[in-house]
Amino acid sequence: MSDSLMIYGATGYSGKLLVHAAMALGMRPVLGGRDDAKLAALAGPLGLQYRCAHLADVDGLRAALRDIAVVLHAAGPFSETARPMVDACLHTGTHYLDISAEIRVIEALAARDAEARRRKIMVMPAVGFDVVPSDCLAAHVSRRLPGARELAFGVTCFRFISCGSAKTLLEAIDYGVVRRDGVITRVPLGSLQRPFDYGDGPRTSYNISWGDVASAYYTTGIPTIETYHETTPLLQAVLLACRSFGWLLGTAPWQAVLRAETVLLPQDPSNGAGAATPMVIVAEARDGSNRLASARLRTPEAYAFTGTTGSAIARRALQGDLEVGFQTPGRVYGADFVLSFAGVSREDLV
Repeated sequence: MSDSLMIYGATGYSGKLLVHAAMALGMRPVLGGRDDAKLAALAGPLGLQYRCAHLADVDGLRAALRDIAVVLHAAGPFSETARPMVDACLHTGTHYLDISAEIRVIEALAARDAEARRRKIMVMPAVGFDVVPSDCLAAHVSRRLPGARELAFGVTCFRFISCGSAKTLLEAIDYGVVRRDGVITRVPLGSLQRPFDYGDGPRTSYNISWGDVASAYYTTGIPTIETYHETTPLLQAVLLACRSFGWLLGTAPWQAVLRAETVLLPQDPSNGAGAATPMVIVAEARDGSNRLASARLRTPEAYAFTGTTGSAIARRALQGDLEVGFQTPGRVYGADFVLSFAGVSREDLV
C-alpha cells in the first residue's frame, strides 16, 4: 500500500478547503470526484494528480483507489455516497475518512465495524467541525465525570451554509432525533429547549439533529445524548416551517424541488459576513446523582476548521496513527486533540 491520500469531492467548497489544508501540511493529495473538467481545472494550477471516478461505477472506483492508503470523502449527501465509497475501500484496503454529520450515516458505518476489522482498515466518519471539536469535548467532560448518564451539547455562531450541507439538512427536515438509553429516538424538531452559556450568560437553545447523537455514544458510552443550537430568529422561522409543513417537505416530490433550489446557494459561503465568526460549543455531562461536569470550547469558523481537522486526521492516518474498525475522533485521538489547533480554547464551567 502506498502513502497516498485521495480527497474525493475535491472540487466542492469543503473539498477545496481540505485540499489546501492538506497541502499546507506537506501532503500532495490525489484529487477525486465525478467531474473530469472541474478536477482538471483545480488540479492543474496546484500541480496535483486527479482521478475521475463515479460512485456508481464499482470497477472504476476500485481502480481509482487501487494504490490509495487513505481516502478523505467530502462528496455529500453522505446518505447516498458513503456506502459505495466504503464498499470500495473495503475491497482495496483503503482507510476511510469523511466529513459527514449525518446520524444515519454514522450509525450505518458503525454497523460495518467487523468488516473493517477483517480488512484491517479504519472507518472514521465525521472528521470535520462536526464532530471533531464536540467529540473531543464530550471525551473531556466524560473523563471529568465517570459514570455520566446524560450528555447535552449546545452550539452557536452558525451564520451560513454551503450547497452540500443544505442538501444533507433537507433529508431530516421533518423530524429531530435524540439518543435515550442508548437508542436513537425521533422527537419533533425544536420541541426541546434548554439554556446554555456560550460566554455571555444563559441563552435559550432548541434541539436539532447533529452527528454527535451518534458519534458521542461510541466515544463516551453515555446512553442519553441531546444536541441543541442557540435560538435565533432564523432558526425559529425554520423550526416553525418544519413543524407546520415538514411532513410535506419531506416527501419525494418536495425533496426533489428543494434539492434543486440548493444550487442557488453561494458556492463559496465564506464571502459572507459570518466567514470569520468563531464557533462556540458547550458540553454538559450529568450522572445519576445529578452531578454535573460542563465545559465550553471555542474554535475557528466551522468550514475552515473542517479543512484543518480533516487534513490533520488524514495525515495521522497516513503515518499509521490509527485504529482499525469503526472509530470516532475523540476515542482514537483523545480529548485534548482539538487543543492542538490554532484558535482553539477550552474552559471548564462546572
